[in-house]
Amino acid sequence: MTVTEAGANDLSWLRGQRVLVAGGRVSGQATIEPLVALGASVTVADSTLDFADRCAELGADTTVTTSSIEEDRGLITQFALVVTSPGFRPDAPILAAAAGHGIPIWGDVELSWRIDHCGLYGPPRKWLVVTGTNGKTTTTSMLASILDAAGLEGRACGNIGLPVLSALSDTSPRVDYLAVELSSFQLHWAPSVRPDAGVVLNVAEDHLDWHGGMAAYAEAKARALSGKVAVVGLDDAIAAELGAGAEADIVVGFRLGAPAPGELGVSDGHLVDNAFGDGLQLAEAADIDPPGPAGVMDALAAAALARAVGIEPDSVRAGLTAHKVGPHRGAVVGDVGSVLYVDDSKATNPHAARPSILAHDRVVWVAGGLLKGASVDELVTEVRSRLAGAVLLGRDAGDIEQALTRHAPEVPVVRVMTGDDADVSENRSSSTQVIRLPSGSDADAVMAAVVNQAAALASPGSAVVLAPAAASLDMFVSYGHRGDSFAAAVGALPDPPERANKAGIAE
Repeated sequence: MTVTEAGANDLSWLRGQRVLVAGGRVSGQATIEPLVALGASVTVADSTLDFADRCAELGADTTVTTSSIEEDRGLITQFALVVTSPGFRPDAPILAAAAGHGIPIWGDVELSWRIDHCGLYGPPRKWLVVTGTNGKTTTTSMLASILDAAGLEGRACGNIGLPVLSALSDTSPRVDYLAVELSSFQLHWAPSVRPDAGVVLNVAEDHLDWHGGMAAYAEAKARALSGKVAVVGLDDAIAAELGAGAEADIVVGFRLGAPAPGELGVSDGHLVDNAFGDGLQLAEAADIDPPGPAGVMDALAAAALARAVGIEPDSVRAGLTAHKVGPHRGAVVGDVGSVLYVDDSKATNPHAARPSILAHDRVVWVAGGLLKGASVDELVTEVRSRLAGAVLLGRDAGDIEQALTRHAPEVPVVRVMTGDDADVSENRSSSTQVIRLPSGSDADAVMAAVVNQAAALASPGSAVVLAPAAASLDMFVSYGHRGDSFAAAVGALPDPPERANKAGIAE
């Protein structure tokens, strides 16, 4: 039996088949044991063999380098299925080779869905899926808090860190509800997922280099709306449009204003359910953490998913009230000389950076990294009146600098570089101050210089906000490392900060 002959919930055809797992790290490793339990012979392909021993412990027959398969694409024909980690683009050579030979390609989430519905770990769970350009992790964490308050066995998983397969295999106790954060990458590779309820929070430019354009990115996000209940952010034009075309049985919206029938919203300072109840008050907006419009929107989305599966209003209120924001999501990490220092390192795209900047009247903006094809022009135009300065770092700092030059030429800009960085003298604004550190300076040294420069631009009553609008992997191990580096540099500031140029020599 082949995958085309078997039903979607029948994985018996895998017995005796060879399966290639593309990616030997966390998500890839999580697929090995269930595939072996289904009778498959597993080969893992990764860019290095660093994870070979761990993969073997989990039951993989062999671990090979991706390059070895890419160099001889005929080798791919020995596999009946490829299970890919979400980081692999559709045009990656190893996946292109599989597609060229008609071999099915599943993401780890697609495999998780099928395993959950084939009964390997008992009856299927309820899937509550969260996606969007900004706010996924906060919404998923809020939803997990609500499940806990309701006394349900639930688990936050997916893009939030714990692989879905690890949540499924956890029997101590068995998990019945999955709060699943899914990225556009994961949704692209998961065409079969039909959640009990799914939300698209918002859609803005992000990962366009991976998807090849905005249309494909939005299409991937829309897969969260293909189940029983679709929830969309009505204040976001693209999300609202996706909701209008959703295939779900029920479509529910949420907004910051008063809710119409079929919506959740805010009225008289309360989160109100007018979709699954008739004007039921769910929580006070003032009790939501993180505070502000973005936090309230995330809370409305989490509440909608919970109400979609019958969770009572009292449990929604208790869960939202108990929720506290995680690190690197708008957390205040210092108050030095009456200047607040805010770590929103998780703001890895312009859309995510927007609420962090708009939450303060005067901001020294710390930004830069990998823009992933996104434009910051619209963001700069919207927030320019609040900017007291900008300090830039990372590979795409020049793109942000140019946007500031075009749309906010009055804002002082400092760019921190090392001697290893390419010369930017020809394509930067003449008004930008460049701080050049010695060659070989590490990311933490760069961040320390950035924070010192930001402190020099800040005045009492303002905020220095790390909202990079870009990914971190050009310099840092993760967005968490970037945020920790920022917090450490803030902790090293004198009180009040010295406003002399301590970071390097300005050009």
